[in-house]
Amino acid sequence: MGLILEKPGLEVVMAFLSQKSRFSGPPAPTGMTRQAPLIGISLKVASTMVFFVMATALKIAAETVPIGELVFARNFFGLFPVLIMVAMRRELGLAFRTANPLGHLTRASVGLTAMVCGFTALSLLPLPDATAIGFASPLFVVVLAFLLLGEKVRVYRWSAVGVGFVGILVVLSPHLGDAELDSNSMIGALIGLTGAGFAALAMITVRKLCETERTSTIVTWFAGMSSVLSLLTLPLGFLLPGQAWIIPDLPTAGLLLLIGLAGGVGQILLTQSYRFADASTIAPFDYVNMLWAIIVGWVVFSETPLPAVVLGALIVIAAGIFVIYREHKLGLDRTKARRASSPSRS
Repeated sequence: MGLILEKPGLEVVMAFLSQKSRFSGPPAPTGMTRQAPLIGISLKVASTMVFFVMATALKIAAETVPIGELVFARNFFGLFPVLIMVAMRRELGLAFRTANPLGHLTRASVGLTAMVCGFTALSLLPLPDATAIGFASPLFVVVLAFLLLGEKVRVYRWSAVGVGFVGILVVLSPHLGDAELDSNSMIGALIGLTGAGFAALAMITVRKLCETERTSTIVTWFAGMSSVLSLLTLPLGFLLPGQAWIIPDLPTAGLLLLIGLAGGVGQILLTQSYRFADASTIAPFDYVNMLWAIIVGWVVFSETPLPAVVLGALIVIAAGIFVIYREHKLGLDRTKARRASSPSRS
C-alpha cells in the first residue's frame, strides 16, 4: 500500500539530514508518557477552550471568507505550532519520513472532507447545534470499526450506539421537522452529520497509520497535505461565486491567522493530554465542548439552544461515555490514535 524509499542515496541523505539538523537528534521515545490524570484532563479541557476560540473566529470570518480559504488558513497557519512542538521533541527529521505516503494522503483527504463539512455546519448553524451533531462521530467510529476493521462489537456497545443515534435524531428534529429542503438549517444539519461520518472515518485511518507511524509524523503530514489539498478549492470561485477566495483586509487576516494558530495550539494541547493519561480518562472531556458552545453561542452570537438540542445532546453524551467505558473494560486502548487525531472542527 505504501511507497517505501528504495534508493540508497536518498535514504543516506534523509538519514544525514535527520542527524545533522540542529532541530533533530535522538528521537523522543514513543512511550514517553507518565500517569498524571489531573494534568492530562487539564490539558484536554484547555484544548477544548482553545478550539472554541478558533471556532468563534471561524464563525465570524465565515460571513465574508469562503470555506476553502478558511480550511487553508486553519491548516497552513496551524502547521507552524505543530512543527515547533515536533522540533522541541527532536523529531523534526523523523516527522517527514514515512513509508506510507498513500496512507497519509488518504487520511488527509478524509480528514479534510470532515473539516470542510464541519466548518460549513458551523457557518450555517448555531454553535450548540453544530457541536451536538458533531457528537455523532464516536458513534460512527464504532460502526466503522466493526465494518472496516473487523472489531468485535457486542450488545452493550451496539445498544449505546442505537441510543446515541436516537439522541442525534432528537438534535436534528428542529432542523428537519418543519424546515424546507433548501433552508440553511436543513443543509447545515445534513452537512454536519456527513462531517461527523467523515471524522469517524478519519479516526479509522489514523488507527491504521498508528500501527506503523509515529504520532508526530501523522500530525505533521496531515497539516502539510491538508494545506496543499485545500488549495484545490481555489477554482471553485469560477463555478460558485460565493466560494471565490478573497484578499482579506487587516482584521479578517488577523482572524485567519488566529484560526490557524489556535487550531495548531489546540492540537498540541490535545496531543500532550494523552501523554499523561489514557483515552478512557481523557476522552469523556470532549463533551465539555457543549458547555463552551452554549456559553459562546449565547454571549457572542446571541444564540439560545432549543430544548430538543440540549436533550438530544445529553442523550448522545451519555451514550458516548458508555461506549468509552465499555472500551476501557474490554481493554481497547485508543490513546495513541486519539493523540494523533485532528478534530474535524479544529
